[in-house]
Amino acid sequence: MKREEEKRYRTFEDLEAYQIARAFRKSMYGIGRRLPDFEKFSLAGQIRRAAVSLTNNIAEGHGRFHFLDQIKFMLQARGSLEELLDDLNVCEDEKYVALAEIESLKAAGWRVHKLINGYIRFLRTRKAADPSRIQEQPQADEELDDLALLEYEAISRCNPSTLQPFNDSP
Repeated sequence: MKREEEKRYRTFEDLEAYQIARAFRKSMYGIGRRLPDFEKFSLAGQIRRAAVSLTNNIAEGHGRFHFLDQIKFMLQARGSLEELLDDLNVCEDEKYVALAEIESLKAAGWRVHKLINGYIRFLRTRKAADPSRIQEQPQADEELDDLALLEYEAISRCNPSTLQPFNDSP
């Protein structure tokens, strides 16, 4: 296999950010299962929802072909991750989990955070190189190309920081 082919991303599962986030999600599920019974439907449920949101947003963002969509979903994933880091603070404060395990999980969480930030930086540099769309692998389907162009034309008439239409009147 050529070196270039080895680096090509085919699915969201090939992204290192997703792989490490998935392992973190599994660890957080384990924490949720060990919480006291009275936390099973509150904190444990919240941990499960945020953990799934973390990996779901990475996957969904990867499936989008416009850089702004991909970045938006990565930012959502990062928000869910920070929510999980705060849930670890709750576990620490309430002494549900040993401090050494909390510290280990937080270190793993911050590693995911760095990978997500790195992927966001990658997407932003790709945006600068090709402002119409971003994707890891070129699509041969002309309909997708046309759709991405229409999407870009609509977005380009908006303020990029807010996606609100520019006021063209003087």
